[in-house]
Amino acid sequence: MDTIKSSTVVTLKELIAYAEGAVVSKTLTKNKSGNTTLFAFDKGQGLSEHTAPFDAIAQIVDGQCKITIGGVDFKLEEGQMILMPATIPHALEAIEPFKMMLIMIKDTTND
Repeated sequence: MDTIKSSTVVTLKELIAYAEGAVVSKTLTKNKSGNTTLFAFDKGQGLSEHTAPFDAIAQIVDGQCKITIGGVDFKLEEGQMILMPATIPHALEAIEPFKMMLIMIKDTTND
């Protein structure tokens, strides 16, 4: 399932809009190897601490956020990215409204 067309140039910031007091998400690609999702977080919004069974890359495309990985806080802004390793607890919080592309990478070597 893809919500973006192949061989089409897109501007990530323009693919999703902020919503007051909310988190908005839009799946861009999804297959057995993983998925790519675009998120828009209003200031103060976030995702509570959780784990995932596979690695995830958070690429910040607008604004600023705090990402906590294994109890360590990281401040990220537009143009920066961070790898959140599989099985390590992580959380996200919007310091100001921010948008990110989340790339989930599944290990399919044993499938």
